[in-house]
Amino acid sequence: MLEIRKLGLHGVLEIVPQRFGDDRGFFSETYNASSFSQAGLDLVFVQDNHSLSAAKGVVRGLHYQLAPKAQDKLVRVIRGSIIDVAVDIRKGSPTFGKWVSLELSAQKWNQILVPKGFAHGFMTLEENTEVIYKVTDYYSPEHDRAIRFDDPQIGIEWPLPSDEIQLSDKDRAAPSLADAETFTN
Repeated sequence: MLEIRKLGLHGVLEIVPQRFGDDRGFFSETYNASSFSQAGLDLVFVQDNHSLSAAKGVVRGLHYQLAPKAQDKLVRVIRGSIIDVAVDIRKGSPTFGKWVSLELSAQKWNQILVPKGFAHGFMTLEENTEVIYKVTDYYSPEHDRAIRFDDPQIGIEWPLPSDEIQLSDKDRAAPSLADAETFTN
């Protein structure tokens, strides 16, 4: 059984799988195609990704892929914690440029579903944080895009100041939302 909560932007959901524990540990079914389908989430995931961020304050994103290689993402944390962010980048959408965030952690055992048409990113809140996410299309370098994590037009309220943030060269060079290729609604 899944607990599903809407997060304020159409299609962005928090998903909390059941967890069964005893003195040996726990068991949890973090994804089940039938359960997702019964909840109206008919997605076919084709690739799993796993990242480790050694430091607190690592920002990965805001990333997305353009059509026809756009991806839905199901993101969860297996060690540590993050602030996960989804930004609506569908031109013509009434929520274009708006964002929503959610704390994901191994302790909370929650997940976020980020649909196609949204840029996605996260900031680590702890050292040695591991993130696993499923996607509905394969990585495609020619469709891969990014938007600046600190774009003032978007105005994401990250929990750490800029001088404590670590970025990749790719993310540091990302364009603003106004200059980025986005989705048409």
